[in-house]
Amino acid sequence: MKYFLLIVSILFTFHETEAQDLDNHFINKTLRIDYIFSGDKNSQSVSLDQLYQLPQWAGRRHNLSELLWQGNGQIKMTDIKNGECIYIDAFSTLFSEWQSTPEAETIRRSFENTFLVPFPKNKVVVEISLRDRSGSYRTTMKHIVDPNDIQIKKKGLKNIPKYTILHQGNTTDKCINVVILAEGYTITEMDKFRADAKIACEQIFEHSPFNALKNKFNFYAVETISEDSDVSVPRENRWNSTAFSSQFDTFYSERYLTTTHIKDLHDAIAGIPYAHIIILANTNVYGGGGIFNAYTLTTTGHKDFKPVIVHEFGHSFAGLGDEYYYESDVLDNTYNHEVEPWEPNITTLVNFESKWANMLQPQTPIPTDVSLSKKFPIGVFEGAGYSAKGIYRPAIDCRMKTNTCKDFCPVCQRAIEQLVKFYTE
Repeated sequence: MKYFLLIVSILFTFHETEAQDLDNHFINKTLRIDYIFSGDKNSQSVSLDQLYQLPQWAGRRHNLSELLWQGNGQIKMTDIKNGECIYIDAFSTLFSEWQSTPEAETIRRSFENTFLVPFPKNKVVVEISLRDRSGSYRTTMKHIVDPNDIQIKKKGLKNIPKYTILHQGNTTDKCINVVILAEGYTITEMDKFRADAKIACEQIFEHSPFNALKNKFNFYAVETISEDSDVSVPRENRWNSTAFSSQFDTFYSERYLTTTHIKDLHDAIAGIPYAHIIILANTNVYGGGGIFNAYTLTTTGHKDFKPVIVHEFGHSFAGLGDEYYYESDVLDNTYNHEVEPWEPNITTLVNFESKWANMLQPQTPIPTDVSLSKKFPIGVFEGAGYSAKGIYRPAIDCRMKTNTCKDFCPVCQRAIEQLVKFYTE
C-alpha cells in the first residue's frame, strides 16, 4: 500500500497546483475528445464521436496558444466570444500515414483518434486541421463545446487502475507526464511487465538530452491485463486477445506494430495523470511504431528492445522523423519531395533554412557527400524518411536511423531539448 499512498499524495498535489497560464481560460480538468477520421488517398473527413471530462489536467501549462512542431494535424480551441486562440496542439495519425499507401487508392477507411485538451471555463470552438500533400493545413472539422453540456460524460472518478511511479520529477505541475502500459501481458506476467517498464524508463534517460532533463518527467507504469500472452501477427495467422488489440503487419509492413483501438487505450487509463503514452508489447517479434502525440508501441522480448523503445519515443514524444531509408517500401511515398517536412530532423531542402542550417560549419556542402562526414559531422546527407533520394538527414548515424548508434544526433538532441523546455518553461 505504500506506493498507493504516495500516488494519492502526488495526485492531490497535482490537483491543487495550477499555473497562471492555464487559469486564464481553463479549469484543472481534461476535456477528452474522441473523433473518427475517415477517407481515402484524395479525401479526408472528421466526425465527432464523444466528449469526456477527466479529473485533472496533466498536459502543458505554458505556451498554450503556440506550437513548436506543426505535425500532420492540429487541434485548436478558440474563445467563442472574441475568436482568441486559447489552446493549440499538433499531432500525427495512423490515418494520415495510411493515406500514402496503395490501399488508400482503392477504398475508404476510418480510424479512431482521441485528443486531450484542457477543460474550458466557457464555450469554445474546437477546430481540427489536417495537412495535405501540398503541406497546407485545411480545416476539416469545427464544432462548439459548451463546458456545461450535460452530455459530456465523466470518466476516471472511480476504479482507477493500479499503477506505480517509475520516476518522479521535481515539480508535478511543470513535468511531462508519461504513462507506460502493458500489452500482451497476462495477469501472471505483471512482474515481467514491471521489470520491462523500468528498463524502458531507464533506457530513455540514458540518452541525451533526456538524461539532463530527468527532473522534467514523471513516468508511471499501468498494469493493463491481456487475456492472451504475446500479440497478433497476421502473416502467421496469429490473432491474440490483448488489452489494445495491437498487431504487426500494419499497412502490410512486417515490422510495423500499431493499434487502431485508440478509445480502448484511453479508457484504460482514465483518471491517471498522463499526456504521453508508451505501450510495451510482450513479444519477441521485432518491430514497433511511434506516432507523434499519440503513442509509442514497441516489443520487449527482442534483443533490440532497448534501442527501439528510445527510437519510437523519439517519434511519439519529440516528433522526430525516421532517418533511415529503403530502395523500395510500402511507406516510401510518405513524403512529398516538393514540400518541406514538418519534422525537425529531416529536410527536402525546400525550406532548409527552417531546419538545422544554423548548426552547419562554414563551407559545409549542401547536400553533403558521405565521404565528408568526418570533416562535417553535421551535414545534409541524402537518404531519410524511407526514401534513398530527395530527403536528407543531419548525420551519418543517429538513434533515429539505426539501432546501433549510441545516441541521438546533435540536431535531434537540440529538437528534444527545445520541446521539453517548450512544454515546461
